[in-house]
Amino acid sequence: FGDGAGETLRFLTEGFLPLLRDRYKLSPEIPVILGGYSLAGLFSLWSVYQTDIFSAAAAVSPSVWFPGWMEYAQTRQPRTGKIYLSLGVKEEKTRNKTMAAVGDCIREQQKLCDAHGIKNILEWNEGNHFTDPELRMAKGYAWCLKNEE
Repeated sequence: FGDGAGETLRFLTEGFLPLLRDRYKLSPEIPVILGGYSLAGLFSLWSVYQTDIFSAAAAVSPSVWFPGWMEYAQTRQPRTGKIYLSLGVKEEKTRNKTMAAVGDCIREQQKLCDAHGIKNILEWNEGNHFTDPELRMAKGYAWCLKNEE
């Protein structure tokens, strides 16, 4: 929720990924999937609006309700070819009005992906925000890998 997203993205793109490629002699052509859960899911989405270094994003229960996110996403285009989105079926069923908007926001996010010709899926999972995060992340990465060209 602070100002660290840009710094984190720079660390990934200018530090961590080059280090991995160098250390393990990986080709720069190897696809890189960025994924995250909750606020890290929003970071994953935001990151693919910033750079084309990621071949796909797995945004699982992303905080797309975050103030200003939808306005931001509506005025820009993601720079990746694939985006996995998921949400728990109970996440939008809350008394907190801000958090309850997550369902409408994730549906809008998928429409934006469709409008930009980005291969995507929106999976609805049983439970709420805290149900099976590890399994849901695994499903997101699996979808991204399965849909590599």
